[in-house]
Amino acid sequence: MNVPDGELVRSRVVPDARAALEAALDRRLTGYAVLAPTAVLDPRREGAVLTFEAGVPVVAYHVESDRGGSAALGALAEPGPYRVELYESSPGDLDAVHDVEELRVAPGAPAEQVAGAPALAERTRRAAPADRDGAGDRDAADDPVEAFLADTERIEAIREEAREEAERRAEEWGFDDAVEE
Repeated sequence: MNVPDGELVRSRVVPDARAALEAALDRRLTGYAVLAPTAVLDPRREGAVLTFEAGVPVVAYHVESDRGGSAALGALAEPGPYRVELYESSPGDLDAVHDVEELRVAPGAPAEQVAGAPALAERTRRAAPADRDGAGDRDAADDPVEAFLADTERIEAIREEAREEAERRAEEWGFDDAVEE
């Protein structure tokens, strides 16, 4: 997904995605946010881009998984902290991106699916224009789970990481003779 360059207005590490979504809503941001989980095991991970109109999310795209819309939110739903950059754009700069239906999200979906913040989701729905009232928010809630389960590479990476951690701990605790190859 190509978004036009915006003006960086905020860059920080926040404890969770809720802080980023609240900042965009409070600023009534028209532009986009780049959110990346700051994982200790893999600090090079790329995150997602969320676009906003007057602080209300419009589009989501997850860079690593190359997924858009609700599937992108599912791929981004991880515990924080997150590295967040907010960029302000001129009205109309993101129209081409916002016209891609596969990338669109319901207004409250990021707050519910990524941040686990139903009150913020409701506040976002109230701020949304009448034509984007969020009627599809709850229907989209199953998509992130389906997207995660369909991501066999991510599931295998989690399994491998857990296997390596278990072997490391078994060796550390002197249980290597109890672990079969």
